[in-house]
Amino acid sequence: MGIAKKNQSIQDWMTQQWVILFGNKIDKTKHKWLLGPFGEKNGIGLKFIKQLAEKEHLIIDNQTKNKGLIQSIEQLCLPKNESNRLSKEVIDFYQNTSNYDLQFKVKWNPIFKGFGLLVKLIFSQRIEQLNVPIRNVKSASGLTNEIIQLLDSKTNEVIRTIWFRAFKSTGQVVYSGVYDTCLMPSGITCIKAMFPLPNGNATVILTPKVGTRGELILSSEGKKIGDSGFYFLLKDSKGQLWAKFIKSFKDTLVVRSLKNRISATQTLTLWNMKVLRFDYEIKKLHNSES
Repeated sequence: MGIAKKNQSIQDWMTQQWVILFGNKIDKTKHKWLLGPFGEKNGIGLKFIKQLAEKEHLIIDNQTKNKGLIQSIEQLCLPKNESNRLSKEVIDFYQNTSNYDLQFKVKWNPIFKGFGLLVKLIFSQRIEQLNVPIRNVKSASGLTNEIIQLLDSKTNEVIRTIWFRAFKSTGQVVYSGVYDTCLMPSGITCIKAMFPLPNGNATVILTPKVGTRGELILSSEGKKIGDSGFYFLLKDSKGQLWAKFIKSFKDTLVVRSLKNRISATQTLTLWNMKVLRFDYEIKKLHNSES
């Protein structure tokens, strides 16, 4: 059995040991679709971005103005009939994400509020990651919306894309995730969001499809390793990789456009019960360049 790395907080060690006990060993050659950057034990946030650039010998792009979560919507490999139906405003948001302003609201299921508070106190504030408000946010709260791209120093090719979001009012980091697409073992192309954690990451893989009204629907609906869904990944004290697939946890995001106004609803469920819902208002900045 693997052993989690020593010389770290007891909370992190116990969480990682749980992944080892109940997860599966994975091989980096057979699970390339799942792999992504891991965090260090001394904090995530902005520190992680600089550490990742140094580790992978990349440079931070400080020049490009229009930056998207993906370079082109074609990366999703949607069926022709779906890609033709997809809202042009939604496409622009994904290809030029940095040109938009974000406001969001949060609504918790009261049953899970205690669990959310525990996670926030033990992990989120300390590691600057997954810092979701515990109280319901009924009036729209502003988020920074920064797309940070790491480039190959020789070719200027975008190698890593980080979506960094923090509260405008306090600067507190809400999410810092690396975004990419991946080809699943089934042959389906998915969006992959990787949130660095000490000695590992939390990875959400979402299957894309287009609704009847042109909305983009991203959902983690899998049942086993190899499907879309929520994964914890880590490296143990001997360098072995481990993954735990959380079958009971689901994430659904719907991004839509109505009368040139973009909005999104993200719903997280556990054991088929709604945990919390995010409602986003997404507005294009007037001084943005398309």
